[in-house]
Amino acid sequence: MYDALYDALYARQSIEKKDSISVESQLEYCRYETHGEACIEYTDRGFSGKDTNRPGFEKMMNDIRAGKIKRVIVYKLDRISRSILDFANMMEIFQKYHVEFVSSTEKFDTSTPIGRAMLNICIVFAQLERETIQKRVTDAYYARCKRGFYMGGRIPYGYRLTNTVIDNIRTSMYEEVPEESEQLKLIYSMYADTDNSLGDIVRYLNEHQIKNLRGANWNTARISEMLRNPVYVQADIDVYQFFQSQGANIYNPASDFTGYNACYLYKGTVSTSRKQSDLSDKEIVLAPHKGFIPSKTWLACRIRCLNNRQSTKTCKPKNSWLVGKVKCGKCGYALTIRKAKTKWGRYFVCSQSGSRGSNCTGAGCTVYADVLEEYMLGAIKDRLSEFQKLSCLSETGEEQKHMTKKIRLTQIEEEIEDLLSKVSGASSVLMKYIDEKVSELDADRKVLQEEIVTANVTDAEGRLKQITNHVKMWETLSFEDRQAVVDTLIKVIRIADGTIEITWNI
Repeated sequence: MYDALYDALYARQSIEKKDSISVESQLEYCRYETHGEACIEYTDRGFSGKDTNRPGFEKMMNDIRAGKIKRVIVYKLDRISRSILDFANMMEIFQKYHVEFVSSTEKFDTSTPIGRAMLNICIVFAQLERETIQKRVTDAYYARCKRGFYMGGRIPYGYRLTNTVIDNIRTSMYEEVPEESEQLKLIYSMYADTDNSLGDIVRYLNEHQIKNLRGANWNTARISEMLRNPVYVQADIDVYQFFQSQGANIYNPASDFTGYNACYLYKGTVSTSRKQSDLSDKEIVLAPHKGFIPSKTWLACRIRCLNNRQSTKTCKPKNSWLVGKVKCGKCGYALTIRKAKTKWGRYFVCSQSGSRGSNCTGAGCTVYADVLEEYMLGAIKDRLSEFQKLSCLSETGEEQKHMTKKIRLTQIEEEIEDLLSKVSGASSVLMKYIDEKVSELDADRKVLQEEIVTANVTDAEGRLKQITNHVKMWETLSFEDRQAVVDTLIKVIRIADGTIEITWNI
């Protein structure tokens, strides 16, 4: 124990603003309480009061435990803590080491029950104020995001900042840098061609001395990040439906996705994942700037990136490129790969067969992976041959009509969902109206779906030619590229009692 005990003066300022009291001013108030006695000053600049991870505060607490401090003096209660739990723990330590607490502007007598109660009440309101400010800042941030305002951060490769006005408010937006955007178009076109891997693209860029923003060489992580970023895409209804299928929250209506503007991707107010691969609860907002990557190219690359990440998680060398597509025809659960010490090596087995509480007896036969892969490759070749004489959409006018139909279909589905949400508690008159309106919309929906399916089949010729070429070079394809072909062509494969049922995407 030290012979001399000191007053501890503590001051904190999170952000220097005109309307906030400085650390120096806080200490001046605190010195008045010492009446000229010896004191030690502890300060934290640029630290929030939401927790106690502050160097000045931690040093003061260490000196308290060492027996150097008799009183802690602060300008105001919220300078030392804005958390009820942290404050309670702190006061417990103060009492243990017989340290008094003084607020120079809020006169508390911690030696009495009333004084301690008033102190606890004040800390409750301090925490409430902190949380209210935090929510207000967050709400303001996302309100600006949804209006398309530039929110700072690293400027993406391919763009520079330019001034603009949105809703009579000055802000900034991205402007295309031609020489960089041409490189990006090349990167996207290379990756859309499944013959090229991320490594192939990196090697090409580095060999041709094409530098990134920092003047450094490229790497696969940087390329992958760019391929997944919607800031480049000409966002049309296909992009809208992709984000919708991935669980993203889309601020703009489907009719705004005309193929002109690009998109901003934000984390969202409730999202816990920072990864672009997980789009659930992410916020999608149309950006004010023009995209320069066609939606078909961007989606091809984005879906390929998504498939790569999924296969990375699940696929090991012993796995098959059919994993994820093969289902048990009896229970509907996936067939998983197992390795055996036989000449066959690998075989599929129902994931539910033999498990507790399951009545599934499995596929009914041993499904060897090599045999099934050979069979499916033959089936894929036969399926592709059926589409060799199909013609594709060539007229721009027809493509525009096709896009308009997709937008209208999305709107109809949203209208039906909105009407059905009003069924609960509806009167008989309202129920009749809802029923009639839903029937009318459903009829329109079926007509549009048939027209879109027909157009999609016709439009698929170009993609099918590309896939056909990949199938011809099957032995040279990578594992991920084989999976990409299967994902494009096949929805599901069901096996039961020796029979194989294939549901095609085409």
